[in-house]
Amino acid sequence: MKSIWQQILRYLYIGKKDPSAPKTRYVAMMHGMNRISILLFIIALIIMIIRLLRH
Repeated sequence: MKSIWQQILRYLYIGKKDPSAPKTRYVAMMHGMNRISILLFIIALIIMIIRLLRH
């Protein structure tokens, strides 16, 4: 479970980068898409929580 949180922090530029990770264009694009997905998921959770608290 700890490694999942570390990976999410790396995607969001909060955690340290893994020096042994491959540095190809495709990996960079994959990480970019994952960042977008995580941010949209967090935004959706915030909106859902706000809507639940208003009712």
